[in-house]
Amino acid sequence: MVTGKMLKFVDRKLRMPDKRDATARRDDFNEIYAGYSDESAAEQAGRCSQCGIPYCQIHCPVQNNIPDWLMLTAEGRLEEAYEVSQATNNFPEICGRICPQDRLCEGNCVIEQADHGYVTIGSVEKYITDTAWDRGWVTPRRPARELGFSVGIIGGGPGGLAAAEELRAKGYEVHVYDRYDRMGGLMIYGIPNFKLEKEVVERRTRLLAEAGIVYHLDFEVGRDASLEELRIRHDAVLIATGVYRARDIQIPGVGLENIFPAMDFLTASNRKGLGDAVPRFDDGTLNAQGKHIVVIGGGDTAMDCVRTAVRQGATSVKCLYRRDRENMPGSRREVQHAEEEGVEFIWLAAPEAFLGNGVVSGVRAQRMRLGMADASGRQTPKPVEGSSFNLEADLVIKALGFDPEDLPTLFGAPELAVTRWGTTKVDYRTMMTSIDGVFAAGDIVRGASLVVWAIRDGRDAADQIDRYIKAKAMASGAAAVAAE
Repeated sequence: MVTGKMLKFVDRKLRMPDKRDATARRDDFNEIYAGYSDESAAEQAGRCSQCGIPYCQIHCPVQNNIPDWLMLTAEGRLEEAYEVSQATNNFPEICGRICPQDRLCEGNCVIEQADHGYVTIGSVEKYITDTAWDRGWVTPRRPARELGFSVGIIGGGPGGLAAAEELRAKGYEVHVYDRYDRMGGLMIYGIPNFKLEKEVVERRTRLLAEAGIVYHLDFEVGRDASLEELRIRHDAVLIATGVYRARDIQIPGVGLENIFPAMDFLTASNRKGLGDAVPRFDDGTLNAQGKHIVVIGGGDTAMDCVRTAVRQGATSVKCLYRRDRENMPGSRREVQHAEEEGVEFIWLAAPEAFLGNGVVSGVRAQRMRLGMADASGRQTPKPVEGSSFNLEADLVIKALGFDPEDLPTLFGAPELAVTRWGTTKVDYRTMMTSIDGVFAAGDIVRGASLVVWAIRDGRDAADQIDRYIKAKAMASGAAAVAAE
């Protein structure tokens, strides 16, 4: 039943939380938006039209019950709002911060399509969960009883941790193996603090440990144990490694010094923020301070790189992208934030060569035009002859996307089938790989994607693993009875 506190979109304007001035936020890595007050959150949640077909929910990968928790927020029933929110999402406070809502829920909001302005779903989601943390409502999901089975999860990113929480809540002993020294994957080492402060991730991983999930840090499958050895230890194994191999570009000068993949640059910055010793940052190699920076790419990773470079004190930051603004894959809001902070976007331009003598000193780029649409629906860029121009560059960052690593070789498991793109092949009905009892989820199956899709895949994989283990136990029990 819709209460009188809803449907206020006609006489109540859209208002985001206060955003820090661009001049001020260029100098630190703090989040750029403040939180809502209780009153502001209720007012903005009350703009929801409670439409019969909630397109916001349909376009949310985890199928969040968005209209329900908006209504509960508008009514001041915040603990209930949190319970509804966390029922479908293992990391609502993280998704509220980093999801590209303009491409998902908010971009498909019914009142946005009617020119009334979207409901600020992401900001309300962040408010709900931050309030829940502050008031002690977020507690570990411990199982009612132990089932006596164990699951090993390879990868401590959002997909692996979402599956881990779901399986632990069902009563499984869960072990998460990760090659890094902290849990969180890209949420820790890939996403900058101005989008996602690390304490937000770390308090969540601490909560999962309190629920009884066991972490194995600095653990590489293939070095510390083979995939087969993990299969022997556990009743099922989930591969949720994500995709980390940086795509490269083959043009003259690519071997010059001071040309780096995006993750090298972002990881160095994030580790420095976490207080780690980072020699290549401290000696200036991966520090943008005082340098002319050119970032190649148009996705969210490229936006993270340009905005990080600004905060490190770069002399200039340019983003080179071969398509136009309308065809870029990244969030439009991220582009707006970057432009506010002083980043220069050079649309319809692609690198032709890197210039320099041993060390990069510039990028020769070529103007592009957009031709016919390709299989993705975006227009294909074509070079414009005789349009080359040079950009000064002391540091070039390649943000060209990510591909899967060669897991069959890394894991010592040649029988692990992969697709022609290198992603792990699964039966999509069961999420099982070509190896019995070994499942896969997240980017390693779908390719580089969003955190929220990894969460969805991790939750689905947990359900399939639960079915597999229980079916196998039932079959073993029946066989034992028959043998008596």
